Amino acid sequence: MKAAVFIGLAALALSACASQGMSIRSLPPETPAADNAAAIKNAVALAAVAAAASHGTGAQDNGHDAIPLTTADAPSMYSYDPWERMNRLVYRFNARFDESVFLPVTYGYGRLPAPIRSGVHNFFENLDEVKTIVNYAVQLQPAAGAHSLGRFLINTTLGIGGLFDVAAKFKLESEPTGLSTTLSRWGMHPGPYLVIPILGPSTLRDGVGLLGDFGVAYGIDVGRLYRGEKTWAFGVVDAVDQRANTSFRYYATGSPFEYETVRFLYVHRELIEDDALHAKDHPKVRDVDVPAGR
Repeated sequence: MKAAVFIGLAALALSACASQGMSIRSLPPETPAADNAAAIKNAVALAAVAAAASHGTGAQDNGHDAIPLTTADAPSMYSYDPWERMNRLVYRFNARFDESVFLPVTYGYGRLPAPIRSGVHNFFENLDEVKTIVNYAVQLQPAAGAHSLGRFLINTTLGIGGLFDVAAKFKLESEPTGLSTTLSRWGMHPGPYLVIPILGPSTLRDGVGLLGDFGVAYGIDVGRLYRGEKTWAFGVVDAVDQRANTSFRYYATGSPFEYETVRFLYVHRELIEDDALHAKDHPKVRDVDVPAGR
């Protein structure tokens, strides 16, 4: 269903342009060369401070030697982004679309009564259980798959089609997964950074996972919601609900390095999640007590 967001929201954007003027605020200029030069200058300055500290010139006066710092102590800001030029263009398009179309629609959606918004959110979360069940099966995790299947059956029946999260009252909390996580379990690296139109920051693996998850939903077609004209309407409502539950705002920080910051945070969060995922698959060997004196 999420793949239907592209066409549905494009139609929504065109209708918004036809019905009213688009007021787009002035976005900060994209100057990657100047930004990189400033970043290099800051790195050189930090290296100079670290060098001074290592030679003792930065020692504190409290009687304790300062711990020497090196550039290796700082986390690497590098993120693999071979499509940076295209990604920057898409990022700016997303910012303009978000401000002129997405956020106004989201604000209107936010004026609906809370029970309606909660029911819509629960409905789409319940539909997502389908791809979660399939991916847990592919990951060879039958217990987690049974957990999601139980949630889906309970919420679809007792929760009136998923409008109410009744399963949570039975302590069956949502534990979503997707093809991207499945590929990670198989050892696939996140790959290059990728900014997807409208959907935002991603990686190549996440993009493949998104298409794969839609393929699963389309193939199973629960309630005949993923085929036909109504698919676009459901896709748009799903996208608006997701945006309403996301606090991120483009260029809210005012930093000229926002693109680099978002890229770093997204990619490294994914790498950390991958490490945690594989740590669960391969628990650490229990420490062995070493006899004293050895």
